[in-house]
Amino acid sequence: MANRERAGAGAVGSAGSLGLRVGQAVFSSAALLFMSVGVEFFSYTAFCFLVTIMGLVIPWSCTLVMIDVYSIFVGCPLRVPGVMAIVVVGDWVLSILSLAAASSSAAVIDVLLQFHGSQCTARLCERYQLSAMMAFLSWFLTAASSLFNLWDIASR
Repeated sequence: MANRERAGAGAVGSAGSLGLRVGQAVFSSAALLFMSVGVEFFSYTAFCFLVTIMGLVIPWSCTLVMIDVYSIFVGCPLRVPGVMAIVVVGDWVLSILSLAAASSSAAVIDVLLQFHGSQCTARLCERYQLSAMMAFLSWFLTAASSLFNLWDIASR
């Protein structure tokens, strides 16, 4: 029987990575839905930025979910150094952009709330807040998966 290499916890091709990626996709989708369904997000640049970045995180995470599922099913984790470097760089870029989008959206929401609801209704501001919260959760998971993959590359 062949000696199969195991992926580190949270590295691409492991069950931990699959959990992180599914969480990223779910939270990014929730942030996108809360921001764009029935809400006029296009009035604020920060909200447009959030929608754009979450729209990038969703396909990235879903693609890596498929890679993780395949790796787990086959039992052979992804160990191509060039591909791992692309995954780490992609995660870092999306992590930084997600943090920027979530932070700028939270700042705009804070300013809107300081006007005592004259700029947005309570229902609208709550949806904006939920969207920013989901974006922060997505950022946290993206940053974690990036660190796990970076650690996995460094430990080889």
